[in-house]
Amino acid sequence: MIKRIKQSDKELFLTLSREFYRSEAVLHDIPEEYHKRTFDELMRSQDYAQGYLLCLKEGTPVGYALTAKTFSHEAGGTVIWVEEIYIRPEFRGKGLGKSFFRYVDTLGAARLRLEAEQDNDHAITLYRALGYKPLPYVQMIKERK
Repeated sequence: MIKRIKQSDKELFLTLSREFYRSEAVLHDIPEEYHKRTFDELMRSQDYAQGYLLCLKEGTPVGYALTAKTFSHEAGGTVIWVEEIYIRPEFRGKGLGKSFFRYVDTLGAARLRLEAEQDNDHAITLYRALGYKPLPYVQMIKERK
């Protein structure tokens, strides 16, 4: 089950996002303030970021996902980035990730996009099985804090 994150989910979101950023799925942790800023943006509007809780059938949240929207000339329309998807280890393999990606497929974007750490074989295997393909681009960033 997929539910939009709401104000009453703040502590749960902060806990799950801290777990994600301390996991092997990411290169490094982030400052505590970033978790809070992200939650505040999720509550402010749906303009840039959307947040979801990934729940077991009985409604127990065991993970979260974040998406972001951009427009791409190259894609000919809206691009939805799967920014983050995290499911607590003991609940992986139960179809929650696939369920979330089926939901994302219904959002009407011209392109779906995501990133994964190169050695995150489990995630990459799932993404390939869902039809995602590696891009021949070099991604670059410039941090501006």
